[in-house]
Amino acid sequence: MSREESSAAGSFDCRQAFADELAAMAREDSRILAVCNDSVGSSNLINFRKEFPDRVINVGIAEQNMVGVAAGLANGGYLPFVCAASPFLTGRALEQIKADVVYSDFPVVLCGMSPGMAYGELGPTHHSIEDLAWMRAIGDLPVIVPADPQETRAVMRCVAASGKPAFMRVGRFKVPAVSPQGQGFELGKAVTLREGRDVTLIAIGTMVSRALDAAAQLAGRGIDARVINAASVKPLDDELVLAAARETGRIVTVEEAIVTGGLGSAVAELVAQHHPVPMRILGVPGFAPTGTTQFLLEHFGLTADGIAEAAHALADQ
Repeated sequence: MSREESSAAGSFDCRQAFADELAAMAREDSRILAVCNDSVGSSNLINFRKEFPDRVINVGIAEQNMVGVAAGLANGGYLPFVCAASPFLTGRALEQIKADVVYSDFPVVLCGMSPGMAYGELGPTHHSIEDLAWMRAIGDLPVIVPADPQETRAVMRCVAASGKPAFMRVGRFKVPAVSPQGQGFELGKAVTLREGRDVTLIAIGTMVSRALDAAAQLAGRGIDARVINAASVKPLDDELVLAAARETGRIVTVEEAIVTGGLGSAVAELVAQHHPVPMRILGVPGFAPTGTTQFLLEHFGLTADGIAEAAHALADQ
């Protein structure tokens, strides 16, 4: 049975892991606060607010103000985690993220909740498929997309300890565990989850488990696929990506985002300059329609079958 067909018991909620870890970190560090835009429920902060009622700053539906307030708190010595639906955090408050947080180099953790097409039925206004491109374009802001709850927790610890701003996605729908037991997270480092010699699948977030399933399918067709979890989209793990280009000669990137400006673009920019190889960039080519998340992922080929077909076509060249 594939991961996509696995029971709910085998899948896990990154938002719950995020909420639990934020509370654990807050018990250890009195500087940690949550700042949100009337999204206590959707950001899974209800229990956090019960335990730390004075450490949740709810500014209402005012995203620009939310980020500005977080920057001010960081300037005052706090460590704010800004929690909001990713399309509104990154779209409405882009200038404040650029000027108040990144240019000012304040330690604000920007948490894009329910990214990609997780709000499927709410349509294009709620799809967050441009966020990776927008965030990659801002200064030296790290852009991170954890693949499962374990990695989500590790990312939170890493960025909080860095003393720098960071943007991370926190997925809405449940995903299988893909991280090796005890694996941490290091900015600028990717993880090879499966070795292979014929093609490399580089994926992030919700797409990592699907890439692993695609690799299993490809093995049945005689194609040996390497799978890399590139959670650190920026900075990218240049060394590991270039080694994959040299050793497998073909790369397929997979992201729940537009195909311009995100993971695929980052990988293409790197290999085009240092070791060009044939590539396929899987994602969303433009605005996505309204529909369930599953329908949208299938529509754009962001499934194990779709990834396997793209890799198979590339391997046949």
